[in-house]
Amino acid sequence: MLLRLTLEYDGTGFRGWARQPGERTVESVVRGALGEVFSRWEGLAVAGRTDAGVHATGQVCSLEVEGGPPPDQVAEALNAALPDDVVVAAAEEAEDGFHARFSAKARSYRYAVLNRRDRAPLEIRRSLWWPRPVDDEALATAAELLVGKHDFRAFTPTETQHEAFRREVWAAAWERRGDHLEFTITADSFLRHMVRTLVGTMLERGDDGFAELLEGRPRDEAGLTAPPWGLYLERIEYL
Repeated sequence: MLLRLTLEYDGTGFRGWARQPGERTVESVVRGALGEVFSRWEGLAVAGRTDAGVHATGQVCSLEVEGGPPPDQVAEALNAALPDDVVVAAAEEAEDGFHARFSAKARSYRYAVLNRRDRAPLEIRRSLWWPRPVDDEALATAAELLVGKHDFRAFTPTETQHEAFRREVWAAAWERRGDHLEFTITADSFLRHMVRTLVGTMLERGDDGFAELLEGRPRDEAGLTAPPWGLYLERIEYL
């Protein structure tokens, strides 16, 4: 049976998604739970490999399973075997040919910023504390510039395995609610650290020179890479 799982997790206690020797990762604890619930499973795939400290509210996995509970009881069974910082929010039988990564047509991320003078202890590892003034109009203008196809090499590390840097952004926006700013973005796919570097650059510079950066400028012309703990993988869209 081909399964589709939707996961939520707090990335604070993980060294990212992917398995690493001697490290606690989301993939490693998910694999452990699968081994407890199913007599046999294979082909675990994930829609987006989140970095250390990054959270998810709509991560998607796919895999083939044998034995174990029926689909409507899979989430409950896996959650009983998973640690408190990971949960299977939904589990369902997938259509033949479904693949969590390759079937995805778009991914959506959210980045949370606390924009006030004093830090908030309850938001540590949940948002970026940014005590400096912010030009909301400039942020909105920069976000509008993102929509469309652009060369994002300025927003990913210089040392990279990526060979193609053009990505299509479907939607991007900043929203303020009091002291809280949130940046949301949906694109066909993302480069490593792309969202975090977009956020850091916009917070530092607003829309100043932003259009030029989207034409394939080198990394050192963009701004800082925002820390991972403000980033959330929110949604995966499929064909």
